[in-house]
Amino acid sequence: MSANEVRLDPRRTALIIQDMQNDTIIEGGAFADSGAPEHAKAQNAVENVRTLAEACRRAGVPVIHVWYIVEPGASGLRQNAPLFQGVREANALVRGTWGAAPAEGLEAREGDHVVEKMRMNGFYDTRLDILLRGLGADTIVITGAWTNMSIEHTARHGADAGYEVFVASDGTATTGDEWQNAALNYAMTNVARVATCAELAQALDGGS
Repeated sequence: MSANEVRLDPRRTALIIQDMQNDTIIEGGAFADSGAPEHAKAQNAVENVRTLAEACRRAGVPVIHVWYIVEPGASGLRQNAPLFQGVREANALVRGTWGAAPAEGLEAREGDHVVEKMRMNGFYDTRLDILLRGLGADTIVITGAWTNMSIEHTARHGADAGYEVFVASDGTATTGDEWQNAALNYAMTNVARVATCAELAQALDGGS
């Protein structure tokens, strides 16, 4: 998708930065063996998202950080699927730890919003929907990790909830190119529009 095909009204748009946390995408994190840190580096995801977030702030677009936060001992984290079992077994994303903290460069800034979640979907049982509606946003730009899981799930929910959804192709990452391609070019077809972070930032200026 070219920048000329993307139009974003800053008054009606919000940026979501989801699960860009140390355990999820950074070397030394709980899921480092998954290949996620390498893929995030190959995507240049942290820097691309940081640059897009700065463009959004300059344009007056709200920046919303969605963090997966688990209480010590994974208290209350229902173990009904391998994903959630893996979070507990890895002792990952525990509140107050380095692993749960955002990747360096993607910390919440003054004026940003933070939403906490315990499932894949950024909307499920969180305040994200009511926050977006309160901010007057009916368009969401989603960045983050992992593309074929949390990002895809949040995009699908957003579309069902009535939002126009954009996903940043180089502002998302997962465990490798195969899953990235499957999510962006197959699973989210007809759910979200895909563009680069640079295209999305340019679109905030009317695509000029």
